[in-house]
Amino acid sequence: MDKNKFSFKKILIDYWQVGKHYPVAFWGTFIFWSLGVTASSVVIPVYYKKITDAVALGNVQDTFHFIWVAFFIMIFFTIMFRIGDYFQINFQLNSIRDLHNVGLGRLLKHSHGFFANQFSGGLVTKLKRYTGSFEIIHDIITFQFLFSFIQIVGIIFVLFNTAWQLGTFFLVWFIIFIITVISMLPKKIRLNLEASSADSRTGGMLADIISNVMNIKIFSAFNFEKRFFGSIVYDSFLKKSRSWHYGNTQNWVQGGMLFIMQFGAVFLTAYLWNQGKVTTGVFVLVITYVLRLYDRLWDLGRAITKLMEASTEANEVIELFETPIDVRDPQNPEPLKMKSGNISFSNISFKYQDGSSVFEDFSLEIPSGQKVGIVGRSGAGKSTVTKLLLRFSDVDAGEILIDGQNIKNVTQDDLRSAITYVPQESLIFHRSIRENIAYGKTDATDLEITDVVKKAHADEFIAKLQSGYDTLVGERGVKLSGGERQRVAIARAMLKDAPILMLDEATSSLDSENESFIQDALDKLMHGKTAIVIAHRLSTIQKVDRIIVLDNGKIVEDGTHTELVEKSGIYSMLWEHQSNGFLVDDEE
Repeated sequence: MDKNKFSFKKILIDYWQVGKHYPVAFWGTFIFWSLGVTASSVVIPVYYKKITDAVALGNVQDTFHFIWVAFFIMIFFTIMFRIGDYFQINFQLNSIRDLHNVGLGRLLKHSHGFFANQFSGGLVTKLKRYTGSFEIIHDIITFQFLFSFIQIVGIIFVLFNTAWQLGTFFLVWFIIFIITVISMLPKKIRLNLEASSADSRTGGMLADIISNVMNIKIFSAFNFEKRFFGSIVYDSFLKKSRSWHYGNTQNWVQGGMLFIMQFGAVFLTAYLWNQGKVTTGVFVLVITYVLRLYDRLWDLGRAITKLMEASTEANEVIELFETPIDVRDPQNPEPLKMKSGNISFSNISFKYQDGSSVFEDFSLEIPSGQKVGIVGRSGAGKSTVTKLLLRFSDVDAGEILIDGQNIKNVTQDDLRSAITYVPQESLIFHRSIRENIAYGKTDATDLEITDVVKKAHADEFIAKLQSGYDTLVGERGVKLSGGERQRVAIARAMLKDAPILMLDEATSSLDSENESFIQDALDKLMHGKTAIVIAHRLSTIQKVDRIIVLDNGKIVEDGTHTELVEKSGIYSMLWEHQSNGFLVDDEE
C-alpha cells in the first residue's frame, strides 16, 4: 500500500456515505453525550470547589445547598449519557449492517479478473476490517475526541475565570501536547500501513493453504508449507514489532508530558494558594481536573494510536474498493432484447493484461438454435470465447452481438440472465442441495426442482443421502463427488432455462459412467437453445451441428464431425489421438 495515498478525510467521507442515513441517531449521540460530559467533567468539579469553600468558611446552609445542586447535576448527566448510549447503539448497529451490504456490493462490482488476482481469504479479512474499523473510529471520535475536547475547553474556560495563571498554564501545555502528538503521527501511519499490509498477506496465504490442504497432504508438503508460512508470519511479526515499539515510544513521550501537566498544575496551584490568590476550593478543583484530565489524555494518546491502526486498515480496504473496474455497465443501458440467441463475434480483437494477443480481427457467426463445439490446442482461445461472451472481460476492438444487440449496451446482469454457463469445475455453495439447484431460479417450486433433478440424473444420488435435498454439500461442494457436483450444476442450469447455453469442458474430469449420465443430461439441457460447447473430450461433441477448430486465435477448420475427420487437419489429428486411447492437453 502506498503511504502517500493515506487520507483520513477520505475515510471519514466514505463512512459518512452510510452514516448520513441516520442523522437523528448521529446527532443525538453527540448532543446528549456532550451535555453529559460537560456536566460530569466540567461543572461537577466546580461544585466540589464551592462545597469545599463553604465547608472551610463554616457556612452550613451553602454547603448543603451546593451538595443538593451537585446531586441533581449527577442525575442529569447520568440520564444524558444513557440517552446518548441509546442513540449511539442505534447509529452503529444500523451503519455496520449497511457497511456489510455496501462493502460486499462494491466488491462484487469488480470483474472476474479482479477476483482471480486476489486471495479470497484476504478479501474476507479486509471486508471484516472495513466494518470493524468503522466501529473503532466512531467510538474513538465520540468517546475520546469529543469528550476530551469538551473537557479541555471547559477546564481552560473555568480556570481562566478562576485564576488566569492556571488557565494560561493549561492552554500552553495543551498546545504543546497536541503539536507533539501530531508530529509523531506520520511515522506511526507509515509503520501501521506496512503492518496492515503484511497482516492481510498473512491472512490471505493462510486461507490459500487451508483451501489447498489436499494438495499439501498429497505431496507431503507439510514441512515446506510450515516454513513458507513461517517466513510470511515472521515478516508480519517484524513489521508489527516496529509499529508497536514506536507506539510504546509515543506512550513514553505522552506519559512524560502528562507528568509535567500533573506536577506543574498542582505546584502552581499550591504556589498561588500560598500567595493567597486562590482558595482551598480552587486547590480541590484543580486536583479534580488534573486527575480526570490525566486519565482522559492518557486514554486519548492510546486512542490516537488505535485510531491510526483502524484508519490504515480502513484505508487499505477503501483503496481496494477504488481499484478501477475494468468491466463496467453502460451509464444508460438499453433494455435487453435478446430472445432467440443469435450470436455474432464481429471483427473482435483481445489481448491479455500482459499484452499477449488472443484474437485479432476475429469473426464468428452462430445462428439461433445451433449447437457449436469449439476445440483447439492449449492457448488457442477456446475458453476466452466464453469469457468475452459473458463479459468477464471486454474486447479491445470490434463488437459481440446477440440478436443484433451489442452486449456492451446492456447491463452485465441482464446479459448473463440470457446465458446459462456450466464450467468444467462446478461452482457450488456451502448450502443445501435444494438451495444450490434453486440458485438458477430463486422462486422455483419444489415440483420444478424435482423435475430438473430427474432430467439431470441427480435424483439417484440425492435419494441416498440421509437429508436428501436438505443435505449441506460443504465448501465448494467437497462432500459430493465430481459427477454429483456436475449433475447439481446441470439441474441448476436447466432451471435457469436461458436461450443461450455455454458448456466449458463440462465432462472432461469425469469417469465414463458419470460422463454417460451427464452427457444425456446435457443433451436435454441443449434442446431448443443456442449452445456453445468447449470440448476436451471430442466424443462429447460428435452430434453437435457444427465444430469450430481454433488455432492461435483463428478459425482454421469449420464443419461437422464427419467432415472434419475426413479433412486430415487439426481436428482429425486430435480425434485420432483420442480414439486410439491418447489424450492431448488442449486445456487453457
